[in-house]
Amino acid sequence: MRLLKKIPFLAFALLFVNFLNAQEKASPAAVATGKINGATISINYSSPSVKGRQIWGGLVPFNEVWRAGANEATTFETDKELTIEGSKLPAGKYSFFVIPNEKECVIIFNKEAKQWGAYKDKEDQLRVTVKQKVANATAEKLVYTINKDNIVLSWENWNIPFSVK
Repeated sequence: MRLLKKIPFLAFALLFVNFLNAQEKASPAAVATGKINGATISINYSSPSVKGRQIWGGLVPFNEVWRAGANEATTFETDKELTIEGSKLPAGKYSFFVIPNEKECVIIFNKEAKQWGAYKDKEDQLRVTVKQKVANATAEKLVYTINKDNIVLSWENWNIPFSVK
């Protein structure tokens, strides 16, 4: 009789676990790592897919802070000081945000690395403005690429590059 009382709870628990697994697969965790001028850089993010949606100005609204990935805020970590678009970023781990609009994007490095939900602009370490570029090909999944002198966020029909020294 006890087992019969537990069946609804066990069924709910299994459904909940399956739901969580489905959510993870929809925007799987990803890591981009690389070196620029001797600094080791690591970007941890969740990679959502376009799935036929309009991303820029649609799913990701213009002129609003976006966590630059899905789920928890994207993190950006460097073991050495970097120069981002001409401004210094000390070594450390940061949450990484973007404010997109039709003409340019604001890139934000925030001192509070672990964030979910509310963004705290008082903790911003660095903000820089960059111009996005229309991509030659559609990027179905969000991806970060670390090159020798820049980092590029690519998703849907945009590439958002920023210089790193």
